[in-house]
Amino acid sequence: MPDLDVRRYSREDLPEIRQTIIDIHADAQGERLDEFRKKFPWFVDQWGSREGYSCVIAWDGDTAAGFAYGAPAVEGREWWREYVDPAPEKTLTFAYSELAIRQAYRKQGIADLLSRALLEERPEDLGVLLVDVEHPRIQALYEDWGFKKVGEQRPFPDSPVFAVMLAELPLE
Repeated sequence: MPDLDVRRYSREDLPEIRQTIIDIHADAQGERLDEFRKKFPWFVDQWGSREGYSCVIAWDGDTAAGFAYGAPAVEGREWWREYVDPAPEKTLTFAYSELAIRQAYRKQGIADLLSRALLEERPEDLGVLLVDVEHPRIQALYEDWGFKKVGEQRPFPDSPVFAVMLAELPLE
């Protein structure tokens, strides 16, 4: 793995990092940039406006190699609970929204590095994320970190079907 500098950002930093996040995502998607994924800038703005938004970016010198971000779920509105019976007693949830690595930096452990950096100091008890069910290797990667599939959902009419994955924090 290259010697990377992982930097943390908050909601206040979004104007500074927004285009970097969008550029990394576009590189990571490559030819797979379908109509749903073209809406990514809207998602960046929505997530970046949330209270408690957190983002980590791995820098290789002046090149941003990858990012991960998310925000705390609104307490009492943990949408994932409908998939778990009985639901865990713990209530504070961090919604891990996005992870993207530039194609040139893949298969070097950067996804693990960024995910752990994003989640390691979270005060929440649980982490939840969605993974496209057509990407079983990515789902398996999250399972290796302690996430478990608890259901499937299509959050938007034009989105893929996603596996709903839940983990206790901190990750193992």
